[in-house]
Amino acid sequence: MKRKRLIVMGFMGSCPIAGVIWQHIHYIVGLQRLGHDVFYIEDSARLPYNPETMEVNNGFDYAAKILDQLATEFDFKRRWGFCARYLPGNPTVGLPLKRIRELYREADAILNVCGTQEFNDDLLKSDRILYIESDPGVEQIKVDQGSKPTIKYLRRHHALFTFGENVGTENFPVPTHKLKWLSTRQPIVTDLWKTSRVPSSAAVFTSVANWSTSGLKDIEWRGEKYLWSKSREFLRFVAAPKKSGEHFELATNIKDAPTRTKFDRNDWRFRSPDDLSANYSLYRQYIRRSKGEFTVAKDQYVRLNTGWFSDRSGCYLAAGRPVITQETGFSKIFGKHDGLFGFTSLREIPEAVKTINADYARHSRGARAVAREFFEAEKVLRSLLDHAGI
Repeated sequence: MKRKRLIVMGFMGSCPIAGVIWQHIHYIVGLQRLGHDVFYIEDSARLPYNPETMEVNNGFDYAAKILDQLATEFDFKRRWGFCARYLPGNPTVGLPLKRIRELYREADAILNVCGTQEFNDDLLKSDRILYIESDPGVEQIKVDQGSKPTIKYLRRHHALFTFGENVGTENFPVPTHKLKWLSTRQPIVTDLWKTSRVPSSAAVFTSVANWSTSGLKDIEWRGEKYLWSKSREFLRFVAAPKKSGEHFELATNIKDAPTRTKFDRNDWRFRSPDDLSANYSLYRQYIRRSKGEFTVAKDQYVRLNTGWFSDRSGCYLAAGRPVITQETGFSKIFGKHDGLFGFTSLREIPEAVKTINADYARHSRGARAVAREFFEAEKVLRSLLDHAGI
């Protein structure tokens, strides 16, 4: 593959949450390992979040600090820029605005990771912007409902990619109206997660989750409401640890006392997610020290049969930690392997736990094998660039 100049655009500095950081790092490092010249740029009119003060404001000192730290650790120093479009004069840190504008014009491709990048006059000089959708369902429904801003935004991209691997197929119920959706999945740099550590006897199945996200991207379609939340799905399977004869642990904040009591009675353990969210190294350590992951998927992903799969679950697999996760249609694509269990009913969860416990070493190896075969960053990103014609 010919060496390309590529830009990854995202929000690691303006929204420095551990899961978000790892999403973007996998793109940067994966593209570097393919031999490309990779730049990372944040260029947004949205105000950044500072986890040290727990505030959203117009200061970007923390964003600059975390981006410089990441650039040093993951080898893109002097190849990153932060442009505060929300301030007069569009001040920058890292690369100057003049250089950012040059890169937009020269880049072979600009990856709009998570599909949240706003357009501005500088960015629109490029006709090689790739839309990479991490949350399938909402945009397809908006298109079906005739949302002109959504259609205009999507059509401005050179190619449309989605983690919803069923989108655009007969297995996905929402019409795509001649928009060509290309399937992709979250790239994982698997050696960044590999560990020789065997889980301790006290290790349990864990996961990390935002509890109250419903309302952010909830949407109605054809008389039904589809939730952008895992909370209702966790409640559907709240009895899973008790039925499995094990404790499960969830790093989340549930403020409603009756809901918390319901989980406590079914052998759930909780820990605060605050330090994990603020520290990407602790986040990785938490996954590596787990026995495996038990999690659910958001209502939208499940009922629309999107074929979506969690980037966090991909990290568990890469660490050799088996995953038990709610079915979204992914199993027909790549899910029938040791170390990965999709479920649709409560009774399947204890069976999966029993199978893993019967030969943990086998399913740990299987988890790593799934990560390398289906999520290895170089494979995923080579395919993405090829399908985009880059």
